[in-house]
Amino acid sequence: MSQPRIPVTVITGFLGAGKTTLLSNLMRDSRQRRLAILVNEFGEVSIDGALLRGEGGEVEIHDLSNGLVAYDDDEDFLPTMQALWQRRGLIDHVLIETSGLALPSAVMAQLQGEALAPYFVLDATLAVVDTPLLLAGGFGQATASADQALGQSVASLFEQQLANADIVVLNKIDTLGDDTLLEAEARVRELAPSIRFIELAYKAKLDTRLTLGLHLHEPANAGHRHFGPVASMPGLKMRPLANQRLLDGHSHGSLGAHSHGLATHKHFHEQDPGWLSFMIRSTDAQDPQTLREAIAAIACSEPLLRIKGFAPPRDGGGRLIIQGVRSRIELRTEPDAAPARHAQLVFIGYHPSRTRVVEQLSQLTRTTWR
Repeated sequence: MSQPRIPVTVITGFLGAGKTTLLSNLMRDSRQRRLAILVNEFGEVSIDGALLRGEGGEVEIHDLSNGLVAYDDDEDFLPTMQALWQRRGLIDHVLIETSGLALPSAVMAQLQGEALAPYFVLDATLAVVDTPLLLAGGFGQATASADQALGQSVASLFEQQLANADIVVLNKIDTLGDDTLLEAEARVRELAPSIRFIELAYKAKLDTRLTLGLHLHEPANAGHRHFGPVASMPGLKMRPLANQRLLDGHSHGSLGAHSHGLATHKHFHEQDPGWLSFMIRSTDAQDPQTLREAIAAIACSEPLLRIKGFAPPRDGGGRLIIQGVRSRIELRTEPDAAPARHAQLVFIGYHPSRTRVVEQLSQLTRTTWR
């Protein structure tokens, strides 16, 4: 009797949507499941992987250095998945966090290929959305000529991430009212009418019953049929599409079969080489407020969409955690965390200047950055 395939959940979403925070909460709430998590980032170092490891527990976490996970030049994805299968007795579910600049369809295509299909099955693809940014028009095409290329690239990638999702997760919604959430739902469904469910993530949390073990891509003749949950709250009518149905493992939503190969996914990014990532470091301890204000100023002067990293605080131990989405910069202190021995920040943007960022940050913080 053949062994059951390991279910895989793919988590996608644009830069700064909150994918890692959502994963961190899933880890805490899934103690009964033995998870393996693959973290894919567009950058030189895995900041997200380090954050997830700080949660502790028995979860396996693997960093994938290629910013476009499962694309045809990614040499790590297949060996990592094959190694997980060799330890299948210790793993109940695999979660894959794609980078904010990758399309999830590359992973989906690999899971359907002959190398992985006998051993793994796609459980569901979740697209995490920064809801306030969506409502503010942050994923629309910019009209200013200087920003037009950036706006078009952001819009195209965001829409393709949604189009490949089974479930859209509206994140960062804690201060939003019912009418605003209904508007967000309408915008998502207009952009991606093929999605099957919309879920609400208050405090970046999802019920594991609404996230894992959905069996959305089991063969149509499988004995277990599960159409998934419907998100609901008083006053809201979050609903599945009328044509909800099980996928046959090779088609997706109403998009039909995946006829495009992995080269297509790579081609999408090769046509837009403006996305750049770089990391800078400092051996100096940092003043939290000064660092936050400096990064916020730089985010307003450079075409940056994502900033994240660590730094040692000037006063006390532990570490500072920096998370930035465009000009919205958050900095928090973790006094009980393992001390940060040096500072490192990852910047992701559209044609940003590393030289200018280093110069400005050194000047504004009065510390040395390289």
